[in-house]
This record gives sequence, structure tokens and C-alpha cells, in this order.
Amino acid sequence: MIHVIASITVKDTQLESFIEIFKANIPNVMKENGCIEYSATMDIETDVAIQQTDKNVVTVIEKWESLSHLKAHFTAPHMLDYKSRVDDMVETVSLKILQDS
Repeated sequence: MIHVIASITVKDTQLESFIEIFKANIPNVMKENGCIEYSATMDIETDVAIQQTDKNVVTVIEKWESLSHLKAHFTAPHMLDYKSRVDDMVETVSLKILQDS
């Protein structure tokens, strides 16, 4: 199984619109071959001392059956459309691709 953690920093004034577009695309992604999990999460404030928060970061949690499924996801038509719609809203993207140890 492949795990993906994507950290997307969104422009402050675009956060609400970005989340709306992202959530609308979730059903399309969940229909992809090999997709096990795909969700957007946001930081919450806690009293945990080592926690780092950023109100403009959307963290995407994904699980895929294989790396080939993940690679196909990158070029799926709905993902290309999603990327073109959010491109001007996004400041940075950081991607971690992991496997079970």
C-alpha cells in the first residue's frame, strides 16, 4: 500500500474556494482504480506543545493500492481539470509518498 501526505499552502483569500473545489473532486478520485482513501484535513489548535499549525495549509491524506495507481491519478482528466482550477490559489505544494515498513 502507498500512503501520500500532500501539504498544500493556499493563498489566504482563496482558502474557502480551494476547499470547495477540492471537496467537489473527491467523488471522482474515489472512483479511480486503486484509490483507498482521499481526504482533505486542516490544522486545529491544541495545547500540544510540539504541534505546528498553519491556517492556510490543507493536508491531503491518501492511500493507494500501488505506486502505479498513484501515478495514474496524477494524469486523470478530473485531476488535470482540478489542477487548472486551483493553480492560481496555491502558493506551494509538498508531497510525501510513503510505504508501510
